[in-house]
Amino acid sequence: QVQLVESGGGVVQAGGSLRLSCAASGRTFSILAMGWFRQAPEKEREFVAVIRGSDGVTIYADSVKGRFTISRDNAKNTVYLQMNSLKPDDTAIYYCARGKTPVAGPERGWYDVWGQGTQVTVSS
Repeated sequence: QVQLVESGGGVVQAGGSLRLSCAASGRTFSILAMGWFRQAPEKEREFVAVIRGSDGVTIYADSVKGRFTISRDNAKNTVYLQMNSLKPDDTAIYYCARGKTPVAGPERGWYDVWGQGTQVTVSS
């Protein structure tokens, strides 16, 4: 059974940085897209970023473009989210998700396995 385990969350001041990691089990990791989503209190879960398994192409939500970077290390079955210039509005639980195919988009229907999430809190 495939599992995703996020880590790296915490409390940081506005303007600071954090790097989230998502370790995946399973032999198909390298060929599938991997995404990051987040959910703030009383809000819907929203797309943050995705990296394709086919060609490494990345897509970002407009709200994080230029501040966040998604990357992957297929040898370690791990996907990362480097978050810089953090803002209080970035406060949320961050989830990684495995795409059903090598390409995936912002919609949740593209993803079939989800991690338990890691809390990120940005103080002003």
